[in-house]
Amino acid sequence: MTTLNIGILGSANIAKQFIRDAKPSAKLKITTVASRSKEKSELFAEENGLHVAYGSYEELLADKAVEAVYIPLPNSMHAEWAIKAAQAGKHVLCEKPLALSVTEARNMFEAARRNNVFLLESFPYYFQPQTKELLSILASGKIGRVKSVQSCFGFTVPNPDKNIRLIPELGGGALLDAGSYALSAIRLAMGEAPTHVRADANWADSGVDISAVATLFYAQDRKAQLSCAMDVANFRRTTIAATAGTIDTEYLNHTSSIHGGDSFGYLTSQLRVRYGTANNIAFEEIRAETGSGFFFAAEAFVDMVMTANKELFEFHAKSSIDNAATLQAMAKSAKLNATVQVQSGAIN
Repeated sequence: MTTLNIGILGSANIAKQFIRDAKPSAKLKITTVASRSKEKSELFAEENGLHVAYGSYEELLADKAVEAVYIPLPNSMHAEWAIKAAQAGKHVLCEKPLALSVTEARNMFEAARRNNVFLLESFPYYFQPQTKELLSILASGKIGRVKSVQSCFGFTVPNPDKNIRLIPELGGGALLDAGSYALSAIRLAMGEAPTHVRADANWADSGVDISAVATLFYAQDRKAQLSCAMDVANFRRTTIAATAGTIDTEYLNHTSSIHGGDSFGYLTSQLRVRYGTANNIAFEEIRAETGSGFFFAAEAFVDMVMTANKELFEFHAKSSIDNAATLQAMAKSAKLNATVQVQSGAIN
């Protein structure tokens, strides 16, 4: 294979953005979409330059020309269709959050292993060149040992009367949406799951958490703080405090070199590092290549599949299982108003 043929399971708005941004890649081709309505699928295909439209997800999974799928379905449907895709021999790039529970996450990766396919959770920011620079700084040891992380993400949910983010049955809520991003950034910096968490939430009329804050407790007295919301103006930041330096970043999904935003509305994203402990040491601005996180995530997914990189697969699997376990524990903590242990057990 020189390119990977990716089909789209679902016709959500985010799928339109994914197709637009990922299509320029020479490593993949996107020609096929499936919806639960043939008419809707055909309209989606026409609007997005695709050639094949199916009226059911099962039909797409039966298409031998499709080698992998991108899943932009509601959170509650991720596990079911990722497992069915794996059973059909398709590699899977799945939107975040990967799963609604740690059990679902484990089952999804086990299905991938059992059917010899690759599964990757898509956090667009994670595959940004900027994040690669951040990871390089952490790996270098120049800022010492990470002691604490503060990570936040919030926005105002559009169309609240019908937005799936506010529907409990579809896996709605701030923790599973914005909170999954903030947690992912914490996991990136800490390199492991917390031992226990304490979370508090405010609740929407529909029953989902509209905002939440949490403290995450780690071995060796390390801690992290997370905040997320769907009823505020946009905010997004992560600060990593270590024994010999500090990293501060916006960790945006999609980035641009144009101040004020490009034609897609993608903005410049800040990453800066302070080497040293004194307050009179200036932060250094770190520059990186910019672009769509969907493009970078899709290419990283294709690279993993094409090189059959099982070590990388297991690395991401452990992170995703840790995150699923931590999100589950935070949700339980918020409901019980109590500290809850994290049951990750992210073992191959």
